[in-house]
Amino acid sequence: MRKLKLIWDFRGPDASKIAEHHEIHLKEYIQLEHLNVTSTGIENLSDIHTIAFLVVDENLMKPIRDALKPHRGQVYTETE
Repeated sequence: MRKLKLIWDFRGPDASKIAEHHEIHLKEYIQLEHLNVTSTGIENLSDIHTIAFLVVDENLMKPIRDALKPHRGQVYTETE
């Protein structure tokens, strides 16, 4: 089954701290909804751009997307 990476972009001098905090909320949502999702994280793309992400199976994407409103998404590959 294909996996999708749901992405939230944060920009500015506090982007990294905001993304770290957002990941906490993503993990809380996973527990609250009893989802079989284990891959979350953050990536620093530059000094002023950090993303928080959640990797989900494609069949779970629509309800999660509608509830959490990611900024964008992409197909996830294991090499990322």
